[in-house]
Amino acid sequence: MKKILILAGGYSKEKEISIQTAKSVLSELKKGKKHILKVVNPDGQFIKVLRKFKPNVVLNLLHGRYGEDGYIQAILESEKVKYTHSGVLSSSLAIDKEISKKIYIKNKILTPKYLKFSFKKKINNKRFSRQLEKNIGFPLVIKPLNEGSSVNVYITGKKNLSKILKLLEDYKKVLIEQFIAGREIQVAIMGKKKLGAIELVPKRKFYDYQAKYNVKSKTKHIIPVQISKKKINEVLNIALKAHKIIGCKGVTRSDFKFYNNKFYLLEINTQPGMTSLSLVPEIAKFNNISFLNLIEWIIKDASIQR
Repeated sequence: MKKILILAGGYSKEKEISIQTAKSVLSELKKGKKHILKVVNPDGQFIKVLRKFKPNVVLNLLHGRYGEDGYIQAILESEKVKYTHSGVLSSSLAIDKEISKKIYIKNKILTPKYLKFSFKKKINNKRFSRQLEKNIGFPLVIKPLNEGSSVNVYITGKKNLSKILKLLEDYKKVLIEQFIAGREIQVAIMGKKKLGAIELVPKRKFYDYQAKYNVKSKTKHIIPVQISKKKINEVLNIALKAHKIIGCKGVTRSDFKFYNNKFYLLEINTQPGMTSLSLVPEIAKFNNISFLNLIEWIIKDASIQR
């Protein structure tokens, strides 16, 4: 039997999602009766707990900062413990929306136009608005540089631009991005395998935090995606390419918009959710991989250096 230490909770704005994920995963693993399981929140006592428990594998179910940005991965590598999902560098690249976009563009992967905005700069609102209209266009998307689960993501026109920026001042810097209309397509990669794609039709303005995690939001999931086989293969190949060039390991989920027959890569998620509403388990199930078998594969894939 393997000793599995499950990391859950953390300190990001996605803490509750991490806890939900851990509950779902723990429930499945208990059915398998293969492992000795322990769930821990990585607080100040974490290294002490880690050394005392001596796990064969750390199953990282954290989301957002400190869990998805290379921080916890660096600690685990320094302790020479096998862990799941992506490594130090790939995690830090993927969560940084500006750096990852630069990598996509360099590798000829289509992504929405953007600029990084620093709140340190004093701006003339009218002039800045004209600049955005010329270079990006309205409506546009404003989001933190390194949050997941669409936390604090806003779509805005000219009228509310200053108001939205004011709401995000605590972040110091944000990404201002071209809004792409069209269809929401998500792709799962499992190691070197193109696992599959799913389309989302949110009742809300876009697939935001509530649409992702609130049952009442009633986001429609469509699988298989109703586009040609050629286009499906195209988006699967783009997702695998992004997975490789960022240096990801294990399971990832890439978020796309499909507009005017083109796929725009929004971001790649190195710690995709595993709740009852999560997309990777749904895509896996459609491809005859049970939730338990998916988790077991993630555990088996663990290594010390990712």
